[in-house]
Amino acid sequence: MQEILKKIKDCGIIPVIKLDNADDAVPLCRALAAGGLNAAEITFRTTAAEESIRRVSAEIPDMLVGAGTVLSIETAQKAVRAGAKFLVSPGFNPAVVKYCTDNNITIIPGVCTPTDIEMGLSHGLKTLKFFPAEAAGGLKMLKAMSAPYNMVSFMPTGGIDENNLTDYLSFKPVIACGGSWMVRDELVKNKDWTEITRLSKEAVEIKNKHI
Repeated sequence: MQEILKKIKDCGIIPVIKLDNADDAVPLCRALAAGGLNAAEITFRTTAAEESIRRVSAEIPDMLVGAGTVLSIETAQKAVRAGAKFLVSPGFNPAVVKYCTDNNITIIPGVCTPTDIEMGLSHGLKTLKFFPAEAAGGLKMLKAMSAPYNMVSFMPTGGIDENNLTDYLSFKPVIACGGSWMVRDELVKNKDWTEITRLSKEAVEIKNKHI
């Protein structure tokens, strides 16, 4: 688990992807990689997720592929079988978290309160997803909430884009940010891989400026 978390930290930005067609998965991830983003969280918001993860895992082995919107143990099992290296959920489901920790699967569950953080700690987790980041109070809320928990790191997601990315990444407990601005629905539907690569390069440049 620690090795995967280190890779996530090294990436710094995790594109959050919703795919309606698994045929788009590989060209989309190649476009991300061409822009310097070598990780992707493919969400189980659509029926194409499992097959998308399977194809990317098989065809782009250097891409760190995760599964998002993991709401059940069954979905966790499907994601891992398809090749997902890490799982992400919008909230904290104790049954899903326990299944993952029992089976040495990297899980980053969503939290937005101190109680949620303590649930994570009680399951042995020290890296959590702050979600929905901007709607839940943004960086100001994250700083206040994380103060008593200096052993915890976060992956904020929700409302993060090129305008506030640096603010979040500059906060030491943040290991990476999830975002979808470089993989907006219309870009994927139009198969505008060139623009996705351009936005990915821009995101990497923004990230590198804060290091």
